[in-house]
Amino acid sequence: MKTVLVNIVTPDGPVYDSEVSMVIAKTTSGEIGVLAGHIPMVAPLAIGAVKLKKADGSTDIVAVSGGFIEVRPEKISILAPSAEVAVNIDVQRAKEAVKRAEGRLQGKQDNIDFKRADLALKRALNRINVHEGNI
Repeated sequence: MKTVLVNIVTPDGPVYDSEVSMVIAKTTSGEIGVLAGHIPMVAPLAIGAVKLKKADGSTDIVAVSGGFIEVRPEKISILAPSAEVAVNIDVQRAKEAVKRAEGRLQGKQDNIDFKRADLALKRALNRINVHEGNI
């Protein structure tokens, strides 16, 4: 089975670098699946999981908080504001972030940025779901 090199990079540095047979990612327009040799394209990513299927049948999962996917026939690059491999996610920290975001959303304060709090909630829930395999 053909493979393609996948790099996932954040402003803090590389998060993932491996040969895979298929990438499944959630874009702002819907979910896409990309195989080696795919035509070049760029798409914005939604907050979600990136599934990386390897030639040996295993699957790695990375939580991303948006960004872009750039596909070239020989390489796929994902640039994200933040990304974490499922096994490295600190679930307790994510659960605390959920509580903080829900508290802000339920509060009646005028100085709360509800869009920012909603995005924080979505990112934290994504991290929990990816870690627990609920994707």
